Amino acid sequence: MQQPRNFSLHGAVDLGARQAAAQRQQASATASQGAASSEYVFDVTEATFETDVLERSRTVPVIMDLWAEWCGPCKQLSPVLERLAGEAAGSWVLAKVDVDANPQLSAALQVQSIPMVLAVIGGQLVPGFLGALPEAQVRQWLGQVLEVAQQLGLPGAGGQPPEGPEDGAAAEADERTEAGSFAEPELAEAQQAMERGDLDAAGEAFERLLANNPGDPLGTAGLAQVNLVRRVKSYDQAQARRDAAAHPDDVDAQIRVADIEMTGGNAEEAFDRLLGVIRRTTGEERNKVRLHLVGLFDMFPPRDPRVTKARSTLSSLLF
Repeated sequence: MQQPRNFSLHGAVDLGARQAAAQRQQASATASQGAASSEYVFDVTEATFETDVLERSRTVPVIMDLWAEWCGPCKQLSPVLERLAGEAAGSWVLAKVDVDANPQLSAALQVQSIPMVLAVIGGQLVPGFLGALPEAQVRQWLGQVLEVAQQLGLPGAGGQPPEGPEDGAAAEADERTEAGSFAEPELAEAQQAMERGDLDAAGEAFERLLANNPGDPLGTAGLAQVNLVRRVKSYDQAQARRDAAAHPDDVDAQIRVADIEMTGGNAEEAFDRLLGVIRRTTGEERNKVRLHLVGLFDMFPPRDPRVTKARSTLSSLLF
């Protein structure tokens, strides 16, 4: 897969008069290309791109279908993408862009031919393909997209329905995490265990919660925190820092100091340290650090700006 790139509408060239574009956009709103907006398939405009595509891509891969009413191949490809989006049930979502009605967005995306399909993962653009490919090839490319998203630890890439731009569920989960509101018995038990310093009991409580509610954000964050503290308690922190300073390419040494930085409240320093190691390594060592970094992400709400920034950097380093 080609290198992702940062994306912004700023500086995009207007390819037509705004009045004409507005007329085309209004016309496209009443036209049908065979798919009504749904949980997994929706129309995107220049005005909604930031929220519906860039922000949404922080939690789930967004596939962009760039089409036009006059484009015959588009009418062959779009139904395939729409059906596959329904089958995926939220492991990725499909954003449809009428290029005639959105000239600035088309210019920013460097559209020269349609149909054109792109992906946006963690706020970064991943090149896709041109033309109406056979379904088997489309499925293969989508599999690559999901693999990228999973390597970045994207929360919605594992098949769970994503939170829509208007949905407050993710924000509510963030608020619950920050406020420490423990409604479930296991969470209350875990909190009490952590307050008295019983990490084993806390870990067991979080594990029971996750067994009953896989992917629960509070349970995931809590277990990640318990495991972090367990690791750091086993370190000789002074020696760990000396080892990391003396051996910048020692993966295990850098991981230990990143853990220490995390427990000291220096998340950005920990993330930057591990990203630096990923930049300098390859193969199994790089993958070991990537997995550790993604595990640290679990301690934060998905939309934490520190995690968003680190995911974006990780994406550019890996792909």
